[in-house]
Amino acid sequence: MRYSVLSIMKQTFFDWELIIIDDGSEDNAIESISDLKDPRIKIINGGVNKGLAVRLNECIRTSRGRYIVRMDQDDISHPRRIESQLKFLESCKDIDLVATKAVMIDHHGKIMGVMPSRLNHEDICHSPWNGFYLPHSTWMGRISWFRKFGYLEPGPYFCEDQELLLRSYRLSRFACLDECLLAYRVRSKINLFKNLKIHFTLFNLQKVYFAKHRQWKFLFLAFFNLQISFIKDLFLLVLGVAYINMLGIKKIPSKNIENDFKKILHQKS
Repeated sequence: MRYSVLSIMKQTFFDWELIIIDDGSEDNAIESISDLKDPRIKIINGGVNKGLAVRLNECIRTSRGRYIVRMDQDDISHPRRIESQLKFLESCKDIDLVATKAVMIDHHGKIMGVMPSRLNHEDICHSPWNGFYLPHSTWMGRISWFRKFGYLEPGPYFCEDQELLLRSYRLSRFACLDECLLAYRVRSKINLFKNLKIHFTLFNLQKVYFAKHRQWKFLFLAFFNLQISFIKDLFLLVLGVAYINMLGIKKIPSKNIENDFKKILHQKS
């Protein structure tokens, strides 16, 4: 968590409020940042584990700003992230939610590649049966949009973001910046059971939504995509991290961006 908080403190945009909610953690993460004194940081001790969706909605209700920026505790924001997304939203009044491209890092901080992404609303929402390529940790959106739709409670198993996008995409406008402004930490081992449960959860959400809107073709395609996901997971289990390139992960597009993240990951304070 420490590097995540430091990456926000070093943003080129200064007028932010960082809300950190301890969702009943047992890893002493809050203690690791106890020496970081900044009046813009607000820590809420949740006490018990209520899940991501409940805590995100709590942040949305607590926030005093006009925008919400998302990030997980082990991810790293590029120094220009908030400034870049804010400028985009300020200039594109029709956009409700903007993401960014993201590099992937392992638990040592080594950059492994770039997550797949799509840039404009039409491409992002082109195949809702196949999910939405809009990395959750990179989101920045208008507070009015988050308060209008909110996260489903209790949150579906590791599908909080996909459920929200599926439920709102026909009434919203999304975009993604063509620049890597977040480092997303990935696990080194493949958890087949967890992946299968996520796929089943997402399909059940899609099944209910597409049936409700009588989108039978989309429902069939979602079922077909479920089978493909199973096959991919089996390959992931066998080939591990080496299979990443086969999933469409691209090389780092900018040496400057790579160097910026390396500086953050190797900073002393």
